[in-house]
Amino acid sequence: MAIHLSRTFVLRKLHQLSGIVPLGIFVLEHFYTNSKAINGAGAFNEAVKDLQAIPYILFVEIGGIFIPLIYHAVYGLVITMEARPNNLNYPYPRNWFYLIQRTTGVILFFFIAFHLLHFRFGLIPGLNPTSVAHRPDIAFEIVSRGFSSVPIFLVYMVGITATVWHLANGVWLFMVDWGITIGERAQRLTGYACIGFGIFLLLVGINAAVAFIRPGGLLGGIL
Repeated sequence: MAIHLSRTFVLRKLHQLSGIVPLGIFVLEHFYTNSKAINGAGAFNEAVKDLQAIPYILFVEIGGIFIPLIYHAVYGLVITMEARPNNLNYPYPRNWFYLIQRTTGVILFFFIAFHLLHFRFGLIPGLNPTSVAHRPDIAFEIVSRGFSSVPIFLVYMVGITATVWHLANGVWLFMVDWGITIGERAQRLTGYACIGFGIFLLLVGINAAVAFIRPGGLLGGIL
């Protein structure tokens, strides 16, 4: 018997899937690469150089990052515009989580655009003369110079926090909506696991950012 799937159902499933694969995986890789800054400029520059040496890197970025990112971002805005928040009438935790998920999605739409123009393409006048991708030999210096501005650093703190929330809560939503986590107890335990994952990832992201302006990151000089 043929199963008819509505266009909205398919688009939403693709939206959820793209948030995990490849975008979620890319976020983890991005945080890992940035964490190389903890070991100094040489380690980070070498990591960026290795990434840029990947064969067909432009096609990998377009097909594996930019196209899924554009789809996820644009359709996420569509979902947000269609949403009808009812948090005041039904102030349940999951309702607030849903609202925050939509809010962080909007924040990320603008933050990621800024981040790409800032470091990936170097197209924001006055902030940096070139992109990290074009000059991996001075990649650390480019990021460090950008983060030395307090307003820019604060923008990235907000962006990192929004990214972590959106991914961690998105993982929980994906597992529930795709039938991986079934039952109230399983969903509750998975929720705790995602909270733990989010806290860990947030600390990793913040520590990596701090490492560009303070040797060793948050624990520099201690360990």
